[in-house]
Amino acid sequence: MTWEERWHPLREEWVIVAAHRQNRPWSGEVVEAQKKEIPEYASDCYLCPGNARVSGSSNPDYQGVYVFDNDHPCVGMDAPSDLKTPRGIYQNRSAQGIARVVCYSPKHNATLAELPVSAVDDLLSTWQGQYRDLGDRPEINHVLVFENKGEAVGVSNPHPHCQIYATNFVFKTIENEARVSQNHMKETGRVLFQDILKAEKEDGRRVIYENDSAIAFLPYFARYAYEVFIAPKHTHPSLDALSNAERHDLADALNHVLVKFDNLWQMPFPYVMPLHQAPTDGGDYGGFHFHIEFHPPLRKPNLLKYLAGPEIGGGNFLSDTAPEEKAAELRALSDVHYKTA
Repeated sequence: MTWEERWHPLREEWVIVAAHRQNRPWSGEVVEAQKKEIPEYASDCYLCPGNARVSGSSNPDYQGVYVFDNDHPCVGMDAPSDLKTPRGIYQNRSAQGIARVVCYSPKHNATLAELPVSAVDDLLSTWQGQYRDLGDRPEINHVLVFENKGEAVGVSNPHPHCQIYATNFVFKTIENEARVSQNHMKETGRVLFQDILKAEKEDGRRVIYENDSAIAFLPYFARYAYEVFIAPKHTHPSLDALSNAERHDLADALNHVLVKFDNLWQMPFPYVMPLHQAPTDGGDYGGFHFHIEFHPPLRKPNLLKYLAGPEIGGGNFLSDTAPEEKAAELRALSDVHYKTA
């Protein structure tokens, strides 16, 4: 196996090299684009209860959320440390960490959007525990929880699940966010994300859903057509810091947004969903505000937002849509999932 981190000196970020993952199992052909009827249980799915995984072990007959160590991890605590020293200015090191998979439910066809709020709350509780367990380890500096949903983002298995990468470095986006948040706090005495929330609530046009302690909005600076942020109203560095009531409100807001996404085109809506949580490296993150982001790749049912010259080559997005219009479009949709309406 190849577990290595290579330093990108121009971008000042680590690149994980995990070449062994090239041959990991792929069952992404049963996806939303083909409009196939997905069964509740699939005998050939390595995430369904009772089925064998590539490691040779079998899944238990789980009834709720199920967490296990990834059989094809990109990082590992036993990653080789005897790496060949690169030439010149280049740096490398062992890609140490822990990679886990979290199945949302035993149902092969029940996406997060189709689960009741109580089940979403159970999932958030599991994420809290995983952040606490992994982040408390001295060798772990960051816990990244994310879901890749749909063929459009290259998901390898349609059984609803997310992944956790607990790493010995802080992922670049979170590192930048923590830095600018801390700078804003030093310069103004205010939490940057609270200033964002204030501006969004004062304008109101981009707020999609709100309850007692959580809010969902399509930000003023959205890069994707249907990019949505979901956040607690009170500043917390991580999901783990939320009270039970705040966590339930967050689950409620998450449910509303996911249902609206699916209702938009009457199909399972593809996205990348990362949780933005403070690093666990012992730093001062008093200005960091936990939130969930959605990065949907589609502008229309079969039209991708392609990342090309400006985005990949230049590093700045060009938005083809107005956030206010897309927020209004989402806000007007039913809060009842189209499959049950």
